[in-house]
Amino acid sequence: MRRGEVHSLSINLLIVLLLFLSLHESSCSPLVYLRNSVIMETRRDALFPEISPSTSPQPLFPLLAPSPLTPFTNSTVPKLSGLCTLNFTAVESMMNTTSIDCTSVFAQFLANVICCPQLEATLVVLIGQSSKDTNTLALNGTQAKHCLSDFEQILVGQGAGDNLQQICSIRPSNLTAASCPITDVNEFESTVNTSVLFAACEKIDVVNECCEQICQNAISDAARMLALKAYDLSSMDGSHALSDQSTRVNDCKGIVHRWLASKLEPSRAKDVLRGLSNCHVNKVCPLVFPNMNGITAACRDGIKNRTACCNAMESYVSHLQKQSFITNLQALNCAALLGRKLQKANITENVYNLCRISLKDFSLQESGCLLPSLPSDATFDQSSGVSFLCDLNDNIPAPWPSASQIPASSCNKTVKIPALPAAASGQSGKYAHYVVLTVNFMHMLLLVV
Repeated sequence: MRRGEVHSLSINLLIVLLLFLSLHESSCSPLVYLRNSVIMETRRDALFPEISPSTSPQPLFPLLAPSPLTPFTNSTVPKLSGLCTLNFTAVESMMNTTSIDCTSVFAQFLANVICCPQLEATLVVLIGQSSKDTNTLALNGTQAKHCLSDFEQILVGQGAGDNLQQICSIRPSNLTAASCPITDVNEFESTVNTSVLFAACEKIDVVNECCEQICQNAISDAARMLALKAYDLSSMDGSHALSDQSTRVNDCKGIVHRWLASKLEPSRAKDVLRGLSNCHVNKVCPLVFPNMNGITAACRDGIKNRTACCNAMESYVSHLQKQSFITNLQALNCAALLGRKLQKANITENVYNLCRISLKDFSLQESGCLLPSLPSDATFDQSSGVSFLCDLNDNIPAPWPSASQIPASSCNKTVKIPALPAAASGQSGKYAHYVVLTVNFMHMLLLVV
């Protein structure tokens, strides 16, 4: 009987072990599938067709990401201070959008282009709309501290990240007047030519505003008028007056933004503010370039070993691909900036062409997605997760900077952007500009490891 009991116990242990392995396999399979899919995606992306700016490109078929898992969402009741008088209800829709744009997992990757511009616009509209009741366009230091805390608590309760103040460099002082001398609505309207300001900014052309600066110039004029109320410039030292005036004008621009937000519907105000911030977003390269010793050792003074040079280049670019999603115009700026750094390191040959570096190689590598240069938001669906638009016209070689090259700009009509890939549909004269990329928590984990 004792041997029978031992035999029975062994069988039971074997059954338990098999059951455990079965559960382990079923729980791990999706992760293995996702990892393999990302690896395959990367390998296929590495084989993009070589496209010359001077030749007609071939149709480009977007690679579809695997169906994501249903994302985890955080829905909690926020703990508010009870000391903030701002009207959060007035911007309820904008805050919902902000919580999606700044979803905890993706906030740092979408920060520069989507999350932070939307967060900042929401704060401006919140104070602007609340001024209808408070008659003031700024908070004092104590109010700002409580209101910013409540603002973040509400967003976190809707699924946003809990470190947005750090990611977007938002401080309570951003809700105050700073050095701008005027915050009272009545005094503002008696100082500024509000009819001219409103006419220029009631509705902006997001495509041309960055170049024509119709609204931006009106805002600057209004801000200067507010700043001049602070002191008599003739009684101050010239250089000190100019520097002090410049700071005040910049602070007063924030007050002007809030006044505009009080006169427009929240959705319209958001469009204006996001359009204005987008002008600044697309002017820079937000990436941090690490040390280039590996590239310079393998590629400078004439490339003797192409394989070693390209391996070093690909290794370097892979570090850039872990930072953030960027727009197509930012990618042009990043390509130019890195190219100039390489040229200063005595790398004169076009290593972009040699190693087949494309614009999308500068963006986070979920699938080489470059975000559109125009303002956009992420969307959330219970079944598909968080989605955002990707520009399909990004699978083109990164342009190598030349000594005579004019910096890339959407305003510079003489700059020739490389040829765009033809539409996947093959329809003559038409382009498939965007694809919706759906990403999820598991994908992002695989990207950063």
